[in-house]
Amino acid sequence: MTATIHTLRPRPEPSMAALMALTGQGLTAVNHVIIDRMQSPVALIPELAGHLIAGGGKRLRPMLTLGCAALLDYQGTRHHRLAASVEFIHTATLLHDDVVDASGLRRGQATANRLWGNPASILVGDFLFSRAFELMVEDGSLKVLKILSSASAIIAEGEVAQLTAQRDVETSEDRYLEIISAKTAALFAAACQIAAVVAERDAQAEEALAAYGRNLGIAFQLVDDAIDYVSDAKTMGKDAGDDFRDGKITLPVILAYARGTAETREFWRLAMTGRANGDTELERAGQLLRETAAVADTMARARHYGARAIDALAGFPGGPARAALTETVEFAIHRAY
Repeated sequence: MTATIHTLRPRPEPSMAALMALTGQGLTAVNHVIIDRMQSPVALIPELAGHLIAGGGKRLRPMLTLGCAALLDYQGTRHHRLAASVEFIHTATLLHDDVVDASGLRRGQATANRLWGNPASILVGDFLFSRAFELMVEDGSLKVLKILSSASAIIAEGEVAQLTAQRDVETSEDRYLEIISAKTAALFAAACQIAAVVAERDAQAEEALAAYGRNLGIAFQLVDDAIDYVSDAKTMGKDAGDDFRDGKITLPVILAYARGTAETREFWRLAMTGRANGDTELERAGQLLRETAAVADTMARARHYGARAIDALAGFPGGPARAALTETVEFAIHRAY
């Protein structure tokens, strides 16, 4: 008798392909809304907004709204406009963020503030926020309006909190998590939760989807903060080491500082306050992050929050939608490797 040898095939790398396939038709409708609502007789508005909106982003947040609606077997179309509203909120925050951070590169291309200047970027960001709220009002649900308007306020609070923590090496891990929960995870949570509202599901479903989005958002930001020190501009779509040069206090820095000696803590103080943050110092920062396992532990925390996001889907039926949402979490974490 001949034994059968089974060869284990390597598991393919996670991707967003399943979510993109699941939401493709709906995303086409969302894009039509986006293009229509960013129009204005003031030519600079669609020109500048179009530069960022068409700049290669994956539309992750609106896809989450569509994917969660598919998970709930929602058959209507309300979520198309609301997903567009989510994308307008996200795009507006990006325009404002790039001004605050004086960023010159996003998704591998020049930022709007570099091309048109800070005043134009801020004002077009305001325009997109206004469009987002118009879409919410047109939907007619006070609950949706409350969820998205609350998320917008929380995002702004998170950005201000990040600004006040900038260059402060004594920032705690708990404080950092509060900041990213506000500035990043709040919109992920809202984008998912509103799907349960339009599908007329109960509060338990709303909270489960909000928990999925919130934990995914935290994991997503943790990975972003880790890869700033271990990736390159082509991969990230921004200049490598931007967070380091801007004095952003992210979890890798917090962990490396906490685990450092008196001499290395002084290094981080000088670097984060902009007194010694050139290429040589960036190289040393990377060395210290490796020696203290700061990046590795940041990624471990990202995996923890990713697992919590996947667990939040446990109460929903299995199938293509749940599988796609699960793989999206895995992709968000795997992109660091």
